[in-house]
Amino acid sequence: MINSTQVLYFTLSAYFDTGLLKYLYFIITISLYIFIVGANVLLIVVICTNRSLHEPMYLFLCSLFVNELYGSTALFPLLLVQILSDIHTVSAPLCFVQVYCVHTYVGIEYINLAVMSYDRYLAICRPLQYHSLMTYNKIATLIAFTWLYPLLLALTMAYLRSSLQLCGVIINKVYCDSHSIVKLACYETKSIYIYSLIIMFCTLVIPLILIFFTYLKILKVCFNGSKQTRQKCVSTCTPHIASILNLTLGITFEVIQNRFQMNNVPNMFKIFLSVYFLTCPPIFNPLMYGLNLSKIRVTCVFASGRFARMNLSHLKACSMNSLEGSPSQ
Repeated sequence: MINSTQVLYFTLSAYFDTGLLKYLYFIITISLYIFIVGANVLLIVVICTNRSLHEPMYLFLCSLFVNELYGSTALFPLLLVQILSDIHTVSAPLCFVQVYCVHTYVGIEYINLAVMSYDRYLAICRPLQYHSLMTYNKIATLIAFTWLYPLLLALTMAYLRSSLQLCGVIINKVYCDSHSIVKLACYETKSIYIYSLIIMFCTLVIPLILIFFTYLKILKVCFNGSKQTRQKCVSTCTPHIASILNLTLGITFEVIQNRFQMNNVPNMFKIFLSVYFLTCPPIFNPLMYGLNLSKIRVTCVFASGRFARMNLSHLKACSMNSLEGSPSQ
């Protein structure tokens, strides 16, 4: 029996020998990570550098994209190292940091989506009062709350995990997660499970309840409103609803894996289910919002077109300079 602070490393046992295929998995994984970073950074830059996008909805989207970078970075760098490694161990401090980042990522994601649903409720249901209700001070407060609340709430959980007496160091996952570490405890962990339920209620259940009630109000306005109102609802709410369903599906996969034995399920499929909520939302959300919200799409197209014109002008200038500087025949 050892204290978790005395553990030097954990072994990630979900990895299996893939031979030369590990290089293919590495290429696929790093390609996904590069796409996630590129797509989210592009949209963050587009929103931050264009004053026309400095509106509440886009600022909350910017916060969402930053969180996608945060969550994917909590997984991919370690995952890439482990894919190429023959010894699948991770140092205890790094493991606990990953657990903290993964759990706060989920909390920030749900609260951010709840704040976005509240913003859509004000824009659709109370359009005349929208700008007086959604001021820049309120936006800053909501974004600060979105990040600080889950980060601070998870600190107590991190302290409780660090005080556990462990009877093993083997985690049956491809990354470190709280449930797997708590399962290694030598004694009953009722207090930790109770606090985990409290955190889940505060960061998952309450935001989902808020989202549910705001969308009830939005749907009521849509059904009673004009065709133009319904089109506005569909165009702005569809990506948001899809994001909520996608994240909730991934969390459901993770809960099922943690609570039920899945011995008959292929290893690769279990790995896919366990990383779904950390990989699919960061890929899905930039695509969904970038393609569906016309203001972002037009801005991205304009920016890329301007960049292409700048490159073309530069090439023409270089070619003219080279012609002027060449010796006459």
